Amino acid sequence: MAKRDYYEVLGVIKNSSEEEIKKAYRKLAIKYHPDKNPGDKDAEEKFKEAAEAYEVLSNPDKRTRYDRYGHQGLDGFSGAGGMNMEDIFSQFSNIFGGDDNPFGSFFGGGGRQQVRKGTNLRIKLKLNLEEVAEGVEKKIKVKRQVACEGCKGTGAKNGTAFKSCTTCNGTGQIRRVVNTMLGQMMSATTCPACNGVGRMVAERCDGACGGRDGLVLQEEVITVKVPAGVEEGMQLSMAGKGNFPAGGGIAGDLLIMIEEEEHPTLKRDGKNIHYDLHISFIDAALGTNLEVPTIGGKARIAIEAGTQGGKILRLKNKGVKEINGYGIGDQLIHINIWTPKQLTKEEKALLEKLKTSENFNPKPEKTEKTFMEKMKEYFS
Repeated sequence: MAKRDYYEVLGVIKNSSEEEIKKAYRKLAIKYHPDKNPGDKDAEEKFKEAAEAYEVLSNPDKRTRYDRYGHQGLDGFSGAGGMNMEDIFSQFSNIFGGDDNPFGSFFGGGGRQQVRKGTNLRIKLKLNLEEVAEGVEKKIKVKRQVACEGCKGTGAKNGTAFKSCTTCNGTGQIRRVVNTMLGQMMSATTCPACNGVGRMVAERCDGACGGRDGLVLQEEVITVKVPAGVEEGMQLSMAGKGNFPAGGGIAGDLLIMIEEEEHPTLKRDGKNIHYDLHISFIDAALGTNLEVPTIGGKARIAIEAGTQGGKILRLKNKGVKEINGYGIGDQLIHINIWTPKQLTKEEKALLEKLKTSENFNPKPEKTEKTFMEKMKEYFS
């Protein structure tokens, strides 16, 4: 089933402000909240759909890519679509009620223990032009904090040696009465003693983590699927491949910054590839067949007799695939006539004889386009 437009999901227009998008999401989150619709699968799906839309539209980078390429432009980016309910409550706690929000218990903050999320990891990934053009699957080594096997990341012996937090009596929340313009209301804030978990370690883990924080530094080989058409500076995200938080919770994300290696002869311009071909005056006058480099190979092209400098030849579909999968760019070959700087006496004599020939006098045809016209045509 095709995904609905994110703006349609939230009921906002494309140029809506961040505050308007947040307000629209909060309205839907309250309407379809699981606590208000127990057992209603349809409401749960709409709740997740709204969270996915907000996750993208509240992020400036992802929103820009979505506006330009649609859903397919987000391939390789993490989204709320694969989140479970606890992930959503954790990531969007500012929507459902934070520590200082007197309406927290209504929006879900008071009835649920906060799920902690680990820190994100950031790496740079260098790709050559061929990998950028076709897409690639890369295996990379990452050192990340993972849960200790002995305590499952909790820091407690065998993962079970806990006691109830005495500060919050195991609720994970400190409740107090707050005076608002609507009268007195109950406020729930995260317990500072247990960080909202509701329990504390009674006996420390004696495993690999030494009972310190339940974490172990581990090197892991991660497979990254890079879609075709990525660009320099673009950031991919792999959910759950970052660090685990101390004391248990869900892992952060792995953020992958794309770097493009410069090709020795080909230059990328969006989805098109440019190549400067230098030919001799003789080849330009008589015509010839030449081989030029392309992405991942070579192509043989014909230079017609009488070819003028500045002419652009086009090799269809020899460029870069668009990231949204809707097309492939071309390779543009720019013809440059190379003029020798040094000549022998014999060569000079031959050219002097040709100098007075009528065919060697410049006679540009009126139908030939000027340089500015060619550039205007190219960029149109």
